[in-house]
Amino acid sequence: MEQTLAKGKLIQDDCAAIVKKLRAMLHSTEEQLRVHRKQTLFLTQLTAKTIPKGLHCLPLRLTSEYYTLNSSQQQFPNQEKLEDPSLFHYALFSDNVLAAAVVVNSTISNAKDPEKHVFHIVTDRLNYAAMRMWFLVNPLGKAAVQVQNIQEFTWLNASYSPVLKQLGSASMIDYYFRTHRASSDSNLKFRNPKYLSILNHLRFYLPEVFPKLNKVLFLDDDIVVQKDLSALWSINLKGNVIGVVETCGESFHRFDRYLNFSNPLIAKNFNARACGWAYGMNIFDLNEWRRQNITEIYHKWQELNHGRLLWKLGTLPPGLITYWKRTFSLDRSWHVLGLGYNPSVSQKDIERAAVIHYNGNMKPWLEIGIPKYRNYWAKYVDYDQAYLRECNINP
Repeated sequence: MEQTLAKGKLIQDDCAAIVKKLRAMLHSTEEQLRVHRKQTLFLTQLTAKTIPKGLHCLPLRLTSEYYTLNSSQQQFPNQEKLEDPSLFHYALFSDNVLAAAVVVNSTISNAKDPEKHVFHIVTDRLNYAAMRMWFLVNPLGKAAVQVQNIQEFTWLNASYSPVLKQLGSASMIDYYFRTHRASSDSNLKFRNPKYLSILNHLRFYLPEVFPKLNKVLFLDDDIVVQKDLSALWSINLKGNVIGVVETCGESFHRFDRYLNFSNPLIAKNFNARACGWAYGMNIFDLNEWRRQNITEIYHKWQELNHGRLLWKLGTLPPGLITYWKRTFSLDRSWHVLGLGYNPSVSQKDIERAAVIHYNGNMKPWLEIGIPKYRNYWAKYVDYDQAYLRECNINP
């Protein structure tokens, strides 16, 4: 009996030691997981703002070809439609030729009356010739397209636009480029170049860009259109400026996620539990915009946000503020989000959606894109097109 008790005591001691060892192993594994997650986040962010070789090659090839054309060959047909308010006008601001091509191609492919659709594309100086060349060699039939260079908008300057002045400020450059900030998870997503691009903020100047139009449908370049969108122009926004699809569910995507409610200016004017919404597919009533002086409201809040005390970077926070109590809620089937970060988006929601949105870092034109969503985008790319073959852009 004594021998049995002694053995039992030894076994008990061994159990305690094993438990202690397992706890140490668990702690070590959790720490390794934390480090790997941080590294994964950093590398994903890095990949998201890196241009693949093929997408770098494509605009170079298109640009070189564009400048071999004479002036008459550089003109688009159907230009008489550009200022006709009775047609369906789209605003697309992008420096990604292939992404813009998919947006336009998917919209035209699903339109009931393609000849009534007009696409207004604004890009930067670097991609202007390439964007024009793409739509010259891939014409839209009876639909109309316009490609503009944002640098030619002489009215858009630092003296007029507070955000343009801020983007060029020393404090913004320091915030964005200081190397030590790369180690901060909270700042990583703001280090994407899109946040420094005025193309990203041009959506706040739609009446200036389209002075002759009454309504415009704004589309991001990371969306795919799956159904005819013409019904959006006939929706009565009931005096509101913008039609949106709300994104909040339970505690997610509410105003307090985007705005600094510890600041009394934000806390006094807005509801922290108000439902957020998504950019990407938004119908704008430009007449109401002009009547309500929306651009001035936007400028006021941008000036108040000098130093980024009200929100960090991006366009959604100032959008939530600028259009506060001026949004009209659209049915969720118009715009389904999450295909650029969420592998669990409902298949049923995707299939019934008019527009699917690859918001997030995992864009369908990148290798990190979520494979099961890629075909929705890829089916609107003609991979046999000569320029894509020459640049080794493959499915």
